[in-house]
Amino acid sequence: MDDRLPITILIKILANHIKRNLDAAASFGPLHNLTGTQIQIIGYIYHSPKGDIFQKDVETKFSIRRSTATGILQLMEKNGLITREPVDYDARLKKIVLTKKALAVSRQAHLNLTDLEEQMTKGMTAEELAVFRSLIWKMKTNLEELA
Repeated sequence: MDDRLPITILIKILANHIKRNLDAAASFGPLHNLTGTQIQIIGYIYHSPKGDIFQKDVETKFSIRRSTATGILQLMEKNGLITREPVDYDARLKKIVLTKKALAVSRQAHLNLTDLEEQMTKGMTAEELAVFRSLIWKMKTNLEELA
């Protein structure tokens, strides 16, 4: 462990490991050809208690730009994972709906994410995880002040 590395580098290293592990887990079985981000989006939509999910929700939840979300969702739509359906109350809005194909892989996606989280947090106490979450949110808030 190198305590001298800047936090930005440590977070980037961790993010790379998370992406690599999610992509590797998706390289075979029912998640074949899905990216880690697509798997996370499927899980978010599937497990969301809020009901209808829109592109703006994906942008906010994953802290990604509109153009990035558009590209990811267009690819997911092209690959038959989602459809975009109009809502009665606003003609401009289209909710994101998982297809049967996405629903079929959602259980495996959830298991992969759960397994990765368990591996990442192995040996950590609930208090350590609470502090970590708190610090991450503070960093995010501090960076949002720059925008």
